[in-house]
Amino acid sequence: MITVIGTGTGVPLSVRDGEALAAATLVVGARRHLTAACRAADAPADAQQLVLGPLAPALDVIGKKLAGGAAGVVVLASGDPGFFGIVRALAERFGADALDVRPGAPSVAVAFARIGLPWDDAVVVSAHGRDLRTAVNVCRAHPKTAVLTGPGSGPAELGAELAYRATERTLVVATALGDPEHERIERMSPAEAAAREWDAVSVVLCLDERRALSPAQRTVSVPVGPDRWALSEGEFEHRDSMITKFEVRALALARLGPRTGDLVWDIGAGSGSVAVECARFGAAAVAVEKTSDGVERIRANAAAHGVDVRAVHGAAPTVLSHLADPDAVFIGGGGAELPAIVTACARRARRTVVIALAALDRVAAVRAALAAAGLVSDGVLLHSSRLAPLPGDVTRLAAANPVFLLWGDRPADSVNEGAIQ
Repeated sequence: MITVIGTGTGVPLSVRDGEALAAATLVVGARRHLTAACRAADAPADAQQLVLGPLAPALDVIGKKLAGGAAGVVVLASGDPGFFGIVRALAERFGADALDVRPGAPSVAVAFARIGLPWDDAVVVSAHGRDLRTAVNVCRAHPKTAVLTGPGSGPAELGAELAYRATERTLVVATALGDPEHERIERMSPAEAAAREWDAVSVVLCLDERRALSPAQRTVSVPVGPDRWALSEGEFEHRDSMITKFEVRALALARLGPRTGDLVWDIGAGSGSVAVECARFGAAAVAVEKTSDGVERIRANAAAHGVDVRAVHGAAPTVLSHLADPDAVFIGGGGAELPAIVTACARRARRTVVIALAALDRVAAVRAALAAAGLVSDGVLLHSSRLAPLPGDVTRLAAANPVFLLWGDRPADSVNEGAIQ
């Protein structure tokens, strides 16, 4: 058996954990865990200690020990090693039956406990050895996020990404959790975090402190999508019916596929209805609108639906250069600039671009722009008729204006290559 012990968050080793360490022939873990645990448990002097760095070589050493018939292999990990931890890699390599996992207190739970907040409504995202952009987008979209950090993805890097995109957020940086001498819990703005140098940090909490303590009792701890979508136009403030109709919005959302960790642009947003709906699915959303009254409507609609949407006042494609690359883009306006806007968006979108337009004359130019950017295009012409009352308690069908919905998807190979980079 491989004994996997969660430690380092202030919970003392149990008697059983001490016995496992006292019998160990190989102890694997971070240097601070090795120093503290082996001293506390009086590990044998002849036990081999392996400081955990790259995972593959450590797994090879463990494998050789086991193949040689050695007993007493102990792996030390932070907090709960089954929560974004080493248990996954060990189970994949040696099988779950070979593991005796003894979890400690998760670092996320300890960090929230230190500031007196529940964490059943928090979204937890790992940036350890992963692309930081997912963590950034989750922080932008959700009022309470815990980020598990790693080299190159710590408080400074996270703060730098959020400093100009989520200025209302507060970062709580938890350093050396469980260490009575070195533990620190510090509140600061993203800009303040970006300006500092940091030692090893295991978790950063990102809070919208206005909504950090939700009054609602939760039943499910993971993010839950909206109970309905393609909301009626009457659920948004809009001007002169200048809003993407719910039938069109329904198919647009299906093609955009907004999800937690994504960033979605809504270009020519008008009321921001598409951006708001994407945010309700958990995506970070940016709504670009060239009119000042439109920007205010977007903000009002986001507030009314309890989501964060960053409203950007400006004209596409010029203003897009200041935005982070999106996963998906919806374009609901553009006029004569539409081909240039589609081109700019298609070059930067990681997954898909969706365009709604009424003019047949622009379909060919839009498809050409998508193809030139390497996207595979498709589309439909949507005709819909809604039920409308007539005198005498009867009903007729009222036809809406037809709308072209076009989309371009980046080929799967290109998406995968981008993810690896």
